[in-house]
Amino acid sequence: MTACAVSAAVPPTVVVGLGVTGLSVARYLKRLGQPFRVVDSRPAPPHQAALHEICPDAPVHFGPFSPDVFAGARHIVVSPGVAPQEPALREARARGARVEGDIALFARAAGAPIAAITGSNGKSTVTTLLGEMARLAGLRVGVGGNLGEPALDLLADDRDLYVLELSSFQLETTDVLNARVAAVLNLSEDHIDRHGSLAGYAACKARIFNAAPDREVPVRVLNVEDPAVVAMASPGVPVRWFGLASEEQSHYRVVRHSDRRWLAAGDDRLLPVSELALVGEHHQANALAALAMADALALPRAACLDALRRFQGLPHRTQLLMEIGGVRFIDDSKGTNVGATVAALRGVPGPLVLIAGGQGKGQDFSALRPWVAGKVRAAVLMGEDADQLASALDGAHDQPQH
Repeated sequence: MTACAVSAAVPPTVVVGLGVTGLSVARYLKRLGQPFRVVDSRPAPPHQAALHEICPDAPVHFGPFSPDVFAGARHIVVSPGVAPQEPALREARARGARVEGDIALFARAAGAPIAAITGSNGKSTVTTLLGEMARLAGLRVGVGGNLGEPALDLLADDRDLYVLELSSFQLETTDVLNARVAAVLNLSEDHIDRHGSLAGYAACKARIFNAAPDREVPVRVLNVEDPAVVAMASPGVPVRWFGLASEEQSHYRVVRHSDRRWLAAGDDRLLPVSELALVGEHHQANALAALAMADALALPRAACLDALRRFQGLPHRTQLLMEIGGVRFIDDSKGTNVGATVAALRGVPGPLVLIAGGQGKGQDFSALRPWVAGKVRAAVLMGEDADQLASALDGAHDQPQH
């Protein structure tokens, strides 16, 4: 029997979703020689040609899930875009099938320490920055997950460290991660349409700390300025706190000395804020989180500070595109929730013209009002929830919205 063939004597694993993640699962199962089939509720999902190259004999089902689409399946690997609450998946779980995501497979296979980052905002920046710190320290590091390469594609025998960005969707289907250090950067309303409430969303994020009973619990890196994140601390579990306004001597924070602002760890001043390549207060918080994680991994401090001086950020995240006639054009189009927009408004000096819109995904836009007031001169609103956004901002800025 080939790795892709299906035998009636071996109930196949089912890969749900043929996006980038599903394709990485197919590659991984092929390497293991494990039979599988692929299902996708879309009639014509992407990557069909790539799947055929990987495993031309793999059975597929494309189109709406019928009641028997998971018949006989004992192991179902779900892509992040597919909700575990899908009725056909619930029925399969009730029949005893194990339902999990690609990160669960990765966690069992990884032979090097895992550093994991989640949060509503900043996780891509912190993930990439920590990866750069490790790289400059001479480590063979794999960086990916929700950012860049899928986690399973990162697996290699010669890795010294894995740095993963993880979304709530990925963590929802990950029972055990076994990270060495794990960070929750912040929490704001996001994906409420899937998780039902902020509490449900936070519960998914907190799964990043899950470890097997025979493994050490991860060091937790937590934002001391976010009450929902502070609530994730547990007695007896090591925590490294970070926050811009923290006055606690033990925290990663920003301090003022000789008319300069410094990134600091406890009493140690590490780097003047002016030497950061990243711009904005929210990026100072990201830098502190990365430093806290790097210290938990015992990375050389010199390499970490070098990375902070070099790293200029990621595209579409408060990225300066151009300046014309004294007007700066800043692209923050990756800021797709209220918390990210608040962070950008807080970190970029005004006056501003705000261009925003899209799908609110059940978020409360009223949190934007205090940051729009006095800083935003005009707002250009668009997309599906433009009217809802306009109502929330009505009267909060100097000029009418458009």
